[in-house]
Amino acid sequence: MSLSQMACAFIILYVLKSLMIISFTTVEFKSGSYNPIMFVPYKTLAQTLPLALPYLLYVVVTMEAVRGINVPMYTTLRRTTIAFTMMMEYFVGGKRHSNIVIGSVGVIIFGAFIAGTRDLAFDAYGYTIVFIENMCKAVYLTSVSRVGKSTGLNVFGLMWCNVVLCGPILLLWSAFRGELQSTLKYPYLLFPGFQALIFLSCGFTFFMNYIVVLNTTINSALTQAICSNLKDVFTSGFGWLLFGGLPYDLYNILGQTIGFTGSCLYAYCKIKGK
Repeated sequence: MSLSQMACAFIILYVLKSLMIISFTTVEFKSGSYNPIMFVPYKTLAQTLPLALPYLLYVVVTMEAVRGINVPMYTTLRRTTIAFTMMMEYFVGGKRHSNIVIGSVGVIIFGAFIAGTRDLAFDAYGYTIVFIENMCKAVYLTSVSRVGKSTGLNVFGLMWCNVVLCGPILLLWSAFRGELQSTLKYPYLLFPGFQALIFLSCGFTFFMNYIVVLNTTINSALTQAICSNLKDVFTSGFGWLLFGGLPYDLYNILGQTIGFTGSCLYAYCKIKGK
């Protein structure tokens, strides 16, 4: 699935760039350094490795994390990404946050653990994988703005370098694990409904990746991490309304409400510039 999404992103970006509808840079490259095949110099590709490698590891680890732990606990632990992101912003860029911002992050994480309190079945392997995923995402988000400024790449340029660097590695990894062979043997591979869902998944993923990089570039890594957690609140709510079948759980609803309150408090801090 991840490989299909990267291939789709590669095709979209390549076509748009070839037609000169989009640009990959905020400034023009020097003549002689431009690569007409890759659209960016090899040196620039190398400079984006600190962004691409954490992203690749995040994609791979996410698949393993979902398999190794139940969904409520996965959602709970994933919200600690905010704390990891805050620490990365401090260690990488020396960025300090106000006490009220730190407090709002604490409220969000507290709400997450309240929501998952009934699913605290400790699994050392599963918990470790999720925390590795969180660290990879924190490094990735923190690197987006920094790498963009140092290379002169815009949102589309950063996405392009990610795909060019991560795609071949993910292809080899999928072939090594036998996933490509399993996919080709899938009985519904050529079924129109299945292909339509894959196409929609690839399209939505491209759009979401664009929004993530854009939001991180314009605002901050911490803001994007909190927006991702705020999305989970609405996802849970729409899941209850549309699909039903989920038991009423006071702790889950209370935790989601606390987390939403923390997100609103953070949004207030951003509006007021605190």
